[in-house]
Amino acid sequence: MIQLTDYLYSGDTVLHIIRSYSRDLMENASKTHNLLDRSHANFLLQMEELLEHNNFLTSQSQRIREFYQYMAEHYGNYSFTFRGRIKSLIRTEEKFNGYIVSHIYNYHSEHGTYPPVSELRDEINRFKDLIAYRIVLSLPACHLKPGTDRAALEEKTLYEIANLLPDFLEERGFTAQLSHTDQPVSSPLLNENVRPYYKDYIANPKEGGYRSLHLTLFDNLARSYTEIQLRTKDMDDLAEIGQANHGLYEKRQEQERSRRREIPVDECPCFDEAYERILNLQNLDLSKINVNMFAAIDNYRINDGCGLYHGRLILPYEHLSRFQNDEIG
Repeated sequence: MIQLTDYLYSGDTVLHIIRSYSRDLMENASKTHNLLDRSHANFLLQMEELLEHNNFLTSQSQRIREFYQYMAEHYGNYSFTFRGRIKSLIRTEEKFNGYIVSHIYNYHSEHGTYPPVSELRDEINRFKDLIAYRIVLSLPACHLKPGTDRAALEEKTLYEIANLLPDFLEERGFTAQLSHTDQPVSSPLLNENVRPYYKDYIANPKEGGYRSLHLTLFDNLARSYTEIQLRTKDMDDLAEIGQANHGLYEKRQEQERSRRREIPVDECPCFDEAYERILNLQNLDLSKINVNMFAAIDNYRINDGCGLYHGRLILPYEHLSRFQNDEIG
């Protein structure tokens, strides 16, 4: 089996690793007629192009910066950040194979058999957040009137921004994508005209308490998809350093182990390969990896200068509240 973990110990650059890995997947696909490997290789080539020819990111981030400037003008009392990143190679590979494992398991649970490869190839086309931006806002306590519920006010403002964002960016070359979600609840704070485009994890928190608004856009100038997440600082803290981060990681590992128990080994080669790739990525000793511009003392102390593990930063734009005494609420 061809897997990413076999390419991480020779001192290569991330671009060379992607190129070698995708080449070998494509050669294997030709020999074995493995259409899923072919899709996998093509997906990696898209990622390589994104990392190698990223002039369009300057244009994209500048257009998104215009919304940052709008917020600085209209929400000056708030502090907020705009962060942008290209997903890391390791996380991308884990998520790509996770789609395969999850879909095969769910299909088998429902039908007692395995999905056709054509359906799996369609499933991995859901991967549309190689580029993602996050807007995080916070209202300083000094602006609050006594008795005002800060979390509720921040949440109300977040939805207000969410209602503005799709039209604002569509005027600048982006097209909002339908979310195709089956979430049972929609916040009344989300306008009807934008509701079909959002995944509302605030009204529908994920396991572990993760809360956020997700919007997928197609950049018509760059010809690529991107995702925007909107959160308050409390939501971001929970996702990044709280239970939503650690708890979901543990939950995901247990889910994958239970899926392995349900799908007998050697019955579905697509499942076996995707599952093993995920397992080997999760069990990496990062301190032993030899990739150009990457170093780790252990799996917690990491200096990632190439986007192998943490992803590549596109921007941040930061706005600190300029006022200290104006009350809101």
